[in-house]
Amino acid sequence: MPIQQVLLDQNVPVKIWTNDVEERSKEQLKNIASLPFIHHHIAAMPDVHVGLGATIGSVIATNNAIIPAAVGVDLGCGMVAARLSLTTNELDENNLKKVFNQINRDVPVGRSQHSDERILINAVQPFVSGLQTITDKHPALLKIFKKFNTWMNQMGTLGGGNHFIEVCFDETQNIWIMLHSGSRGIGNGLADYFIQLARKDMERWMIQLPDRDLAYLTEGSEYFDDYVAAVHWAQEYAMQNRQSMMDLVLGALARHLQSFTVTTEVVNCHHNYIAKEHHFGADVWVTRKGAIRARKGDLGIIPGSMGAKSYIVRGLGNEESFHSSAHGAGRKMSRSAAEKQFSQTDLIEQTEGVMCRKDKGVIDEIPGAYKNIDQVMANQSDLTEILHSLKQIICIKG
Repeated sequence: MPIQQVLLDQNVPVKIWTNDVEERSKEQLKNIASLPFIHHHIAAMPDVHVGLGATIGSVIATNNAIIPAAVGVDLGCGMVAARLSLTTNELDENNLKKVFNQINRDVPVGRSQHSDERILINAVQPFVSGLQTITDKHPALLKIFKKFNTWMNQMGTLGGGNHFIEVCFDETQNIWIMLHSGSRGIGNGLADYFIQLARKDMERWMIQLPDRDLAYLTEGSEYFDDYVAAVHWAQEYAMQNRQSMMDLVLGALARHLQSFTVTTEVVNCHHNYIAKEHHFGADVWVTRKGAIRARKGDLGIIPGSMGAKSYIVRGLGNEESFHSSAHGAGRKMSRSAAEKQFSQTDLIEQTEGVMCRKDKGVIDEIPGAYKNIDQVMANQSDLTEILHSLKQIICIKG
């Protein structure tokens, strides 16, 4: 389906791939589009919804500036998925339960972390010198991190919120592992630190903004290069974090299932990040806040909710979206609204057939709190093509 809405009357147009967009999201999109350094237009994906300053599901191309809060606080958050040689014929309720329990033992979730950083020392070691460079220039970060080695223990951990680990099957009954996580506490600490510095810059220069969360850093300013370096460090950490968890999950399956192999290339993609790219005649900074890169041929992952389908896709390289697509179903209501509207009984009904938490602690993640993933995919048929559809059997949340 082509672009459904175009918002005008600001510095640049806003192109939206859905009619299902709330007024507050439109306001946020217009606020961003009013900034003087926005390049060509703003692209809003069909899963667009309200975020901090900038809408989640937005793609923002900028000239010589970056908005840290638009990039987000979970730097490098994204997905990884891999298909296995196993099929549903090799699974039954008994070994699925064993796999579910083993993953919960092997991969810390929520606020939990590994008790000893040496568990994943080979994964952690390449990041030590880069972080040392950042903290040498910004020693205040050491106080923010409190315990310097916490980030080491968090390598290979899931976190909470909408992060998850799933065992799924596709249209041919092949088993997939799919998980969603980011740069954990250290990415959050880095992001918040530079968001505060950007706000101080706005105060120092007496720049008036439509929203204080749109504070920005400009190229050549005191903190710009340091922020870019920190984001790239966190993006790499997030990608390794997902790969480390994938290794732990594969190990958990290997303990209880027959011998298997990974039969496809592992798809590992960010959906909260920045990159320097060329669009509409210029080299610009592209911020994807809840969006994946979908250049022609790019593989990507678009998950639904914990009771709905997810999709492995190939990008079509649509320039109007800055070669991007939706990153998931997208919330249609806040967490607090979901907790008020739905009950534990609703959660049990909506996750029927899925081995997962069904207690009150995850009602905010109930499928009914999310947009219809199939409608999202229909709205962006000009952005991606579907390669595989996945349905979860196991879902583990923080």
